[in-house]
Amino acid sequence: MPPAVELVLASVRRPGSKAPLDVHLRGGVVAGISPAGTLAHKARPLRTVDCAGRFIIPGLWDEHVHFTQWALHANRLDLAAATSAREAAAAVGTFMAADPAGADGTGPGHPVTAVGVGFRDALWPDTPTLAMLDAAAGERPAALISHDLHCVWVNTAAARRYGLRVDGSGLLREEPAFLLTRELGRLPDAVVDGWVSQAAREAAARGVVGVVDFEMTWNRDPWLRRMAAGFDSLRVEAGVYPADLERAAAEGLRTGREVPVGNGLLRTGPLKVLIDGSLNTRTAYCVDPYPFGGHGLLTVPVDELRALLLRARDTGFVPAVHAIGDAANRVALDAFGHTGIGGRIEHAQFVRREDFARFAALGVVASVQPVHALDDRDAADANWSGRTDRAFPLRSLLDAGAALALGSDAPVAPLDPWAAVSAATTRSSFDGRDPWQPQEAITREQALAASTRGRGTVRVGSPADLVLLDADPLAVPDSGLAAMPVAATLVGGQFTYDAGWAALQAG
Repeated sequence: MPPAVELVLASVRRPGSKAPLDVHLRGGVVAGISPAGTLAHKARPLRTVDCAGRFIIPGLWDEHVHFTQWALHANRLDLAAATSAREAAAAVGTFMAADPAGADGTGPGHPVTAVGVGFRDALWPDTPTLAMLDAAAGERPAALISHDLHCVWVNTAAARRYGLRVDGSGLLREEPAFLLTRELGRLPDAVVDGWVSQAAREAAARGVVGVVDFEMTWNRDPWLRRMAAGFDSLRVEAGVYPADLERAAAEGLRTGREVPVGNGLLRTGPLKVLIDGSLNTRTAYCVDPYPFGGHGLLTVPVDELRALLLRARDTGFVPAVHAIGDAANRVALDAFGHTGIGGRIEHAQFVRREDFARFAALGVVASVQPVHALDDRDAADANWSGRTDRAFPLRSLLDAGAALALGSDAPVAPLDPWAAVSAATTRSSFDGRDPWQPQEAITREQALAASTRGRGTVRVGSPADLVLLDADPLAVPDSGLAAMPVAATLVGGQFTYDAGWAALQAG
């Protein structure tokens, strides 16, 4: 990113206000805020962009993404609409029939003949089987990744190609699924990086200035490569997983520390520790059993989790613990309390009431993904029947003093913060169904604060990571909030997106 220019965003308004302001940007920060027109009297001329009364807010962050997977997702077979296993298998067969060029598995986007994404089998009336996918795909490999990334459905040809052991279901869950997903992403760097750049530009067009990227790999080097090649759309905090913690520590990485790349956009993210599974895969670790039996999976023993938190502290990493089920959240909070370390819990989808206050008391941020509440409402009602009044408990966590950080978990949900803000504040997808557990909705002001790292509003001294909007986010109808019109996005005082109007004033 080139050095930040000094400029004035003239005639902007804060949400909820009619008073126009001029915002002075210098050195990558907000240097001044004055009533509109007053900066024109400065002794030296400043570049000025007339914003014509648009609304200004701090830049939006997505606090939990898998960015490479999100970029790949857009270039794979989308199975989100499949309402049964047979329907998903039929879609694979149709895709293969229309894609003979992928038969040898070497075509762009086809590390196997078909990679499907986004299926949700928790509520399917039938069960995936190896034979069903074999019948659809035949001898050509096929691998289908579930929407929550915790499960992959493969056929016999794919199992043979990747040396997999599968049973009659053809399903891989948790770590075996993650390993295969990483393998499926091994495409040429130029192909993947091009898709990543496109996905980043699309995120900037929705007001995103930064992401916390929890891609399940050694993530620093791909981002160094991309930024050295000119990537400058977003700030990136690249997470680390336990398998790479010692390598990261030896190379001087620490959570929040800038990774030298020349543009100031890359920092090291948290240490991600997964201790349970997911709701769709029925592996989230829960106090009460699922209707089909079992409590899900605790994938990291308690003693090991405590040791990881202590090692994170000693190496300068903030721990981010994936916990979806109420038992997993209890285990995570117990570990934070035992070690005396703060950090984050990723997801916090199902929490016991007695645990709400422990987030604030222990200094643990709830990193949550509000769109999941709408996507998973039926699965939650089916698997946590009679207890979903404490599922996706945003209001309860806030009322108990917890800090919220909003994200998407893309590709599980779209990388679009306005979808998250809408879901958090309405608990509705406006599809004709009643809002789900509406008592857990939060206000728009609270949702915006949780999407802007607590900033909420633009202030002097804040980073010049800003978003200009064509509508007041506090006033648009609920049904229009997810489609909030973004006029421009700036990172460090540089435009990373504008709808054309700002570029006309670039002189």
